[in-house]
Amino acid sequence: MTNEPHVSPPGPPASPPEEPAPGRLRRLFHFTLPGCWGALLLACVSFTPSLLPRGGVLQGVVCGISAAIGYGLGVLAACVWRAFADREARVPSRRSWLVLLVAGIVLFGVAFGLGQYWQHEIRELMGITEYNVFTAVACPFVAVVVFWLLLLAGRGLRAAYRWTARLLDRWIGERAARVVGWLAVVVLAWTAFNGLLLQGFVNTANEAFSLRDTETPEGVHQPTTTLRSGGPGSVVPWDTLGREGRAFAGSGPSAQEIGTFTHRAALEPIRAYAGLETAGDAETRAARAVADLDRAGGFARENLLVMTTTGSGWVDPAAVDTFEYLGNGDSATVAMQYSYLPSWMSYLVDQSKAREAGRELFDAVYDTWSKLPPDQRPRLFVAGESLGSFGGETAFSGEYDLRNRTAGTLFAGPPNFNALFREFSDGRDAGSPEVEPVYREGRTVRFTDDPATGITPAGKPWDGTRVLYLMHPSDPIVWWSPSLVFSEPDWIGSAPGNDVLESMVWIPFVTFWQITADLPFSTGVPDGHGHTYKVSYVDGWNSVMRPSGFTAQDLDRLKEIVGPQG
Repeated sequence: MTNEPHVSPPGPPASPPEEPAPGRLRRLFHFTLPGCWGALLLACVSFTPSLLPRGGVLQGVVCGISAAIGYGLGVLAACVWRAFADREARVPSRRSWLVLLVAGIVLFGVAFGLGQYWQHEIRELMGITEYNVFTAVACPFVAVVVFWLLLLAGRGLRAAYRWTARLLDRWIGERAARVVGWLAVVVLAWTAFNGLLLQGFVNTANEAFSLRDTETPEGVHQPTTTLRSGGPGSVVPWDTLGREGRAFAGSGPSAQEIGTFTHRAALEPIRAYAGLETAGDAETRAARAVADLDRAGGFARENLLVMTTTGSGWVDPAAVDTFEYLGNGDSATVAMQYSYLPSWMSYLVDQSKAREAGRELFDAVYDTWSKLPPDQRPRLFVAGESLGSFGGETAFSGEYDLRNRTAGTLFAGPPNFNALFREFSDGRDAGSPEVEPVYREGRTVRFTDDPATGITPAGKPWDGTRVLYLMHPSDPIVWWSPSLVFSEPDWIGSAPGNDVLESMVWIPFVTFWQITADLPFSTGVPDGHGHTYKVSYVDGWNSVMRPSGFTAQDLDRLKEIVGPQG
């Protein structure tokens, strides 16, 4: 019998010791040198000027987003380089980090100073004197917070990918697991963002603004005239017009005010409107609005305007008031609401509703108008601002359709995705800039940033129907496009407009986020800049309608009437 040592049966494997908190903290604050260089470079160039003045907080957001993109690009570039060099990542030396630190302090300081200078220049171009030094100081801190949050989100997605790939590796090959893992994480992340976060935000906003739609603006009262929707005899009840519909129907110049301006006996303008609560679908709302227009005698007036609203149903008072003044009150305007959301949100999520509303309203008007004897038809005009121009365009197939079915069209601040606007701009005559294109020698369609200073091409005939686009060089609504991420647009490469700095340049990724950040603040600048069109309507309508009996001094007086007060 041998004396063998007793060996205990193997027990369960010991679980790995939990990673100390300092180790997890170090991983949380771990950065790669190439990523940091990329973040530094894009953070610095984010201070270059865009279309509108940027406050310190907004600049911080843009800077943080740009830095996060730069970090990702730096990491990707390093990975590609290592793949070609066929070597593993190396640990950066302390000297390399010191060089980055010194360069970062110098470069970011210079970029910050130049950014303040450029913002001062833009404010001077637009006549803005307001400046908040505290938000400017807060800019770097906001940038760090935004950068860190985006970096954490990116690392969270990477951790989710690695976990998914390890799980799939049990059933499929390693390479396939990596590919399927990335696809799964991307799809789930997009679904969560689009289906849960974005849609949830839109639904919440829709609920909030639907409550606001039940209010009536201060100073607006229910009409006592039969010439307005919501008034006596109207087929559209006052409480269904919505907030902006009540503002539209319950305001505007009276016959006396118009007569005081024109020095002639004037008529009381007609205004017809249908709100979201008027009917459950766009076709029925359009039919109700046109029925109310007909009831009030709108088709017997000399000038008839089909106005496509912006998001919440808002109609720029300057656009309609000017139309009524220049028409001596012998006019009628019809519009309808298609969304509760404000313009900048509708711009992103309600394009289909704007398209449907513009087409249904014009078709309903045109159906009644076309059945009238030719010598008894009013002159038919179309107008829209921002998303309203997008909706207004959808009723027409092109230049000939606009010329044959209207007496004139005035669109202000057209979004870059407008189909006809893009067709006319992309098909512009050789040599004409994108900021003020010339389409087929301006025979029907023309563009201007300021109709008071002339509409190109000067000296060329502009007979028959006139279609005019008002678009400021500094209007981000006009120039924003997803293509800004990767391609330089013609409007940046050519000579800038009169309120855009010549030092504005296109930078991949960065310019897109700069213009995107400009969008919510596009109307917060003085008239004549950004997405603010007020007095431009006076010379714009004067060019399109061609009324008789008005001098340059009369138009200046009208600008004082319809322009921003105070």
